[in-house]
Amino acid sequence: MHVTRGFKGKRRTDATDRARLPPGQYLTPEFPVLTAGPTIHTPLDRWKLALQNGGSLVATWTWAEFEALPQTDLQTDIHCVTQWSKFDTRWRGVTIDDIFRAADLAVPPTGYLMAHCDGGYTTNLLVSDLIDGRAMIATHYDGLPLLPSHGGPARLLLPHLYFWKSAKWVRRLAFRDKDDPGFWESRGYHLRGDPWREQRYHGDP
Repeated sequence: MHVTRGFKGKRRTDATDRARLPPGQYLTPEFPVLTAGPTIHTPLDRWKLALQNGGSLVATWTWAEFEALPQTDLQTDIHCVTQWSKFDTRWRGVTIDDIFRAADLAVPPTGYLMAHCDGGYTTNLLVSDLIDGRAMIATHYDGLPLLPSHGGPARLLLPHLYFWKSAKWVRRLAFRDKDDPGFWESRGYHLRGDPWREQRYHGDP
């Protein structure tokens, strides 16, 4: 795993901050970069997002088509399984609800989904963790296009789960019939990853 230099670590927290921190987390003003491999650089003219159900393609969007979908701004706290948290991060992107609407998908066909990314990374997700405004595919951070080091041009954002679930360089969302583990989950991480329940590893409640 690669971590950027310049990460200064823990910051003092007051009582208000502590109420926003999940158990076992500490607050940082930094935005550490952690990846399981090299940073991926995908040209926008080669980028496409696919929505798939089994072996069938439900919908696909080029970058221009994706940018034309309804855009949502979100300010939220994020929490990494390595125990840092960052407050009030600002994102812009397309909610999963709007992606499903754009695909004329009134009802998701299954309760499970696998996110596939450039570089071979995958993570498994419950559809219930993606809908009702809980998740987006983010293309901007802090008012600027998302840097490749932070998952640009587009990454998943599920701020209510540990940040490994917010998969970088996302390219395909595939509905599945069961909750098969993804990259980190097959290496011992929790299948869901709720920071408020400290669901870091297999066996955590």
